[in-house]
Amino acid sequence: MTTTTQSIIINQTVAILVDGNNIERSIHSETNDENAMVNFDSLIPKLIGDRSLNRLIYFREGLKISEKLAERLHDNYHGSVQPCHKSADIPLSIKAMQLASKVDTIIILSGDSDYVELVRHLKSEGVRVEIAAVVKNTSAALKEEADYFYPITKENWFTLPPKRPSRRRQTGHK
Repeated sequence: MTTTTQSIIINQTVAILVDGNNIERSIHSETNDENAMVNFDSLIPKLIGDRSLNRLIYFREGLKISEKLAERLHDNYHGSVQPCHKSADIPLSIKAMQLASKVDTIIILSGDSDYVELVRHLKSEGVRVEIAAVVKNTSAALKEEADYFYPITKENWFTLPPKRPSRRRQTGHK
């Protein structure tokens, strides 16, 4: 009996939806450093593997969103930043349901238990759901409900240098 090895072609599309506030708070809590940030350049390739990225959306509560982050996500991943009025839970959930028929897998970056029902719904629609989050700040129920859990660890974040206080130019006038 002869066996032949055939290569398997993976043709799976992935959407990544990031609850920015949740991930930021989790990393800050883990590092005890407000300047620690997720390193998308190391994390995204690990999450995607040999699948194709369909969409990346970073949901963030508040008006102050880094323009550098928005540019970087756009330039490197054709991603976008979506400001949220309050929590990212509802806008992220709505977007996930809109994308359910367009992608094979949705990866949610958040450990928030508020997403358990969303994960159940997406799975009932035939979507594979993966969660990526900091272990300490991830709901056990969310990890159990997901098809796969990817722990975000220190290899997946970096620390920004502290901001220097701005110096105002002295004009010499009194």
